[in-house]
Amino acid sequence: MSTLTARIRENIVLYGALAANVGIAIAKFVAAAITGSSAMLTEGVHSLVDSGNQILLLYGQHRAKRPADAAHPFGYGRELYFWAFVVAILIFAVGAGVSVYEGWLHIKDPEPLRDPLVNYIVLGIAFLLEGSSWTIAVREFAASKGDEGWWQAIRRSKDPAGFIVLFEDSAALAGLVVAAAAVWASHAFNDPRIDGAASILIGLILGVVAILLAREAKGLLIGERADPRIVAEVRRVVEGQPGITAVNHVRTIHTAPDSIFVAISADFDDALTMAEGETLIERIEATLHTQFPQLSSIYIRPEKREDALPLAPGQVM
Repeated sequence: MSTLTARIRENIVLYGALAANVGIAIAKFVAAAITGSSAMLTEGVHSLVDSGNQILLLYGQHRAKRPADAAHPFGYGRELYFWAFVVAILIFAVGAGVSVYEGWLHIKDPEPLRDPLVNYIVLGIAFLLEGSSWTIAVREFAASKGDEGWWQAIRRSKDPAGFIVLFEDSAALAGLVVAAAAVWASHAFNDPRIDGAASILIGLILGVVAILLAREAKGLLIGERADPRIVAEVRRVVEGQPGITAVNHVRTIHTAPDSIFVAISADFDDALTMAEGETLIERIEATLHTQFPQLSSIYIRPEKREDALPLAPGQVM
């Protein structure tokens, strides 16, 4: 498999969404120019913003793969989280903001109704393309989430690319349904203001999605622990090593979607010499690296068992 093919396969969700959104955006803008539909123009802006979002996420993934250096000893993996947060802000500021503004303008000064046939054709094509992208995103995320529930898997996911596309495509499909209903209702009730109201509703949908994405991206950017199951397994492995009498704590943080820094505080057997302690640390690190390849950095600190430490003045157990 060539490097290009492997990269496309790795980012199939992003490339699929990008291809769909570029084509959809062009079609929607053409339809909006022909028909004067506010909802269609809003949908075009929505698809254009989504296209830019996919480009930013691909750029973020590229930047995040840079190797560690003196300035960033743990690498650049969390740069992807920064771009994910930027994407959430763009959805809110550009996607939702423009949608609400356009809707308000068309309610205040509605445009005359025109033949809706072009809108229906474009919306049908957009629904097929967006549905294809959504299907890819759902399939890829379902394969990665295992037996977890959808919302729980999203909250625990450390790879924003997958769930951002899933949210975007879901919002896009909902927006298409609203736009189609608005086009029909505008003509059925001979009231072009309905089109503007639909644009505002689409903006509100995007706003909710943006807030949810921003919350998830913020948590990743600040730093989230590894999956509790991984933490428990690391503790179990360390506790099972001869020479370890207790594990005080295992603290982790994701430095990238597939990269974890772990700091372990453990009580070593007092009978161990310094050389034996160093050998034990090397053995633990080798074992952990073998069992958990995602542990990019392992720090093990010998410390007395926490419940055996003397109390500080005024401290109460």
